[in-house]
Amino acid sequence: MADVRIFMSFDMDHDRDLYERLLEQSRKGGSGFEISSRSESSPKEDVWDKRARSHIRSADEVIVICGEHTADSLRVSAELQIAQEEQKPYFLLWGRREHMCTRPVGAKPRDSMYSWTREILHDQITLTLRNAQTRVVPEDCKRITRLPRKIDLR
Repeated sequence: MADVRIFMSFDMDHDRDLYERLLEQSRKGGSGFEISSRSESSPKEDVWDKRARSHIRSADEVIVICGEHTADSLRVSAELQIAQEEQKPYFLLWGRREHMCTRPVGAKPRDSMYSWTREILHDQITLTLRNAQTRVVPEDCKRITRLPRKIDLR
């Protein structure tokens, strides 16, 4: 199976080291994922929006690395909003064990933030992608709905 292509969203002002850490982890053999694109530092304007949307659209899923200042990052919030609009599967990753990490503005109440271990990361990438796929029920497994018989009460 090919590696899952990830768009990585992170606060470029405070969490560049977390990006480097996840990039390094993706390059290890058998990781099962690759970073296809990431947050960019270009000024947020229409050109940035189109480029970010294109990168997110071409990825299989989005990982949002959360740090202490993620809630204050307009760029991370915008990338999350684009992922939601494009209906891309995503999950939030707790970036710093020793600090209180914040969720980006626009995260839904049901969006959990997951601890960052190799096993949890692998499981979340797999589970998030699987949950986003449309489930097709084979015809022979579908329930047969029978229409009620028409009873003549004359």
